[in-house]
Amino acid sequence: MSGWSLRLARPEDAEHFPAIEQAAARLFETIPELAYLASGDVIAVERHSSLIRKGHCLTALHGDQCVGFIATEPFRRELHIWEMSVHPDFQKLGIGAGLLRASIIDARNSGFRTLTLTTFRDVSWNAPFYARIGFEEVTALDAHPRLAAELALEADNGLPADRRCAMICFLD
Repeated sequence: MSGWSLRLARPEDAEHFPAIEQAAARLFETIPELAYLASGDVIAVERHSSLIRKGHCLTALHGDQCVGFIATEPFRRELHIWEMSVHPDFQKLGIGAGLLRASIIDARNSGFRTLTLTTFRDVSWNAPFYARIGFEEVTALDAHPRLAAELALEADNGLPADRRCAMICFLD
């Protein structure tokens, strides 16, 4: 299967994103201690709509069907990735890497200095995937208080702190 494309997310895309995120989260069922994430909360349509209005979210399409997305938000000179999901029926086609690379290009062209995110350090489609695209783990969190605060909030919300990390991709 091929024939996918990417574009800036449009307001009407927001209604498709939660279902894509929920479907993609089913992959966590393969990790027993994280299986509960497969039925966890996803980003609400209203939040996606708000992020899309900021102009840096991307949608992956197969024909006219939304099959993936990357949801981002500017923070001064950083563009933060809140979520990237690809529907399971369309995984392993390079869509995730395409979304991420396109987001890097958009961020660079828009004058951002870095892309940031938080993720699981030891899940193959999380930190190791991002590292292959050029992200590195943030080890000096005191120099990145926003990311440190996000990790703390995630831990407060039940994510295992020892498995989570912040990552950064420098764009210069």
